Amino acid sequence: MAVSWKLEGAPLPRGRAMGRDVSTLSDLIQLEDLALLPAAPDGANATVGFISLGCPKNLVDTENMLGLLSGRGYQITNLAGQADVLVVNTCSFIEAAKEESIDAILEAAQQKLNGRCRALIVTGCMTQRYGDEILAEIPEVDAVVGTADYPRIAEIIGGVLGGGRVDAVGDPNALTDWDFPFERILSTPGHSAYLKIAEGCDCNCAFCIIPVLRGRHRSRSIESIVGEAERLAAGGTQELLIISQDSTAYGIDRYGKPMLAELLPRLARVDGIRWLRLHYAYPTRVTPALIDVLAQEEKVLHYLDMPLQHASPKVLREMNRPANPDRYLRLIETLRRRIPDVCLRSQFIAGFPGESEADFQQLLRFVQQTELDHVGCFVYSQEEGTKAGERADQVPFEVREERAKAVMAAQAQVVARKNAALRGRVLPVLVEAGQDHQWTGRCYRQSPGIDGVVNFTVPGGVAPQKGAFVPVRLTGADGYDLFGEYAGQATANHPLL
Repeated sequence: MAVSWKLEGAPLPRGRAMGRDVSTLSDLIQLEDLALLPAAPDGANATVGFISLGCPKNLVDTENMLGLLSGRGYQITNLAGQADVLVVNTCSFIEAAKEESIDAILEAAQQKLNGRCRALIVTGCMTQRYGDEILAEIPEVDAVVGTADYPRIAEIIGGVLGGGRVDAVGDPNALTDWDFPFERILSTPGHSAYLKIAEGCDCNCAFCIIPVLRGRHRSRSIESIVGEAERLAAGGTQELLIISQDSTAYGIDRYGKPMLAELLPRLARVDGIRWLRLHYAYPTRVTPALIDVLAQEEKVLHYLDMPLQHASPKVLREMNRPANPDRYLRLIETLRRRIPDVCLRSQFIAGFPGESEADFQQLLRFVQQTELDHVGCFVYSQEEGTKAGERADQVPFEVREERAKAVMAAQAQVVARKNAALRGRVLPVLVEAGQDHQWTGRCYRQSPGIDGVVNFTVPGGVAPQKGAFVPVRLTGADGYDLFGEYAGQATANHPLL
């Protein structure tokens, strides 16, 4: 019979039904017992494949695991059919992410039933939340690994290949040292890499489960971060995308004060790094010192990702967010005054519990008034384990969807005006793909995967190299994607060319 997936009493579709009975739960081997297992020799004739889901922070964990396993002799493959071991690094932030993770686990389970796969490991946020359920309901899964436990992935896989079934989900706060003796393997193009500067979050927003999944905010040391940046630069990385759950909280726990404004200049001095792009800035922690760095430090891009979430004081207060949208407006004005070409990205949530039509209209007017360069609007997802998820005044899903669509429709008009003003500008573009006369890259306004690209043409005799910076004159746009043409030596004196 097909098995239904139930999490804390709330049914969740299992995606593709497995069509088989559930076996009884095997005895589990706890993490502290791993040394007692007859572990296989490090990497002996074993090939590992990864499926990585969710946010860039999760992707960095995957890349760290790839580096750890490669250093222990395991072979890495990107073809599921060639893997002896499959690792699914899951996301569990919202309902859609859970469903995607479940589908991926079940697809991997099919490889174990019908293919070469001998071991199926599930890691990441979903295991931190539902590890017991995964082991109970999907007997093909051989191990679950928590968000702070992935540094022991080689030992866990060795234990599984030695005949064990492992529950390695521990305290999410346990990971405090990121200085592992290995070379991280990038899954992004080598010229661009994410750099995670902290783990966890202390904000406790009412809609968010991240503190449960990832623990409290823990900053890496400046020396650790700069050391990783130097290793990445030595491998050809030119763009570092600075990430954490709350990048502007960096340093508070370790140094007693925010240290992002001190960290960025240190990173800018790393030879080979040419772009530093800042993500996940909490609005009330964008300090004058940080704005100075954004305005003055040549390698720090005039780009700021600053999730604001809403514009109604009532909704913000109930979200446990700073309930002062006027302060947001003043911050945006200050940023634009100090950095006239700054590109501002933000995210909002439509349909938070109790959001009235008047609340939503405040959000819509805010989006229209601020004319932010990039906006994403999420449909509120009711998540168990959160304060908002327990509220009785949930907004009907259809209303949430309609409101999110209205925000994005308003933003589309903003984007059209913004892009029209860019026509004729010559910008450095980081080349990512192309051939012959058609090439694609990104300018300072575009973070990978979320902000569109620059599609540009080159004349005969010009052959851009992937990872190189070239001058492009912008000629048009389609949504967030920009179009342009190679501008030759028009900006040969630009510091990034």
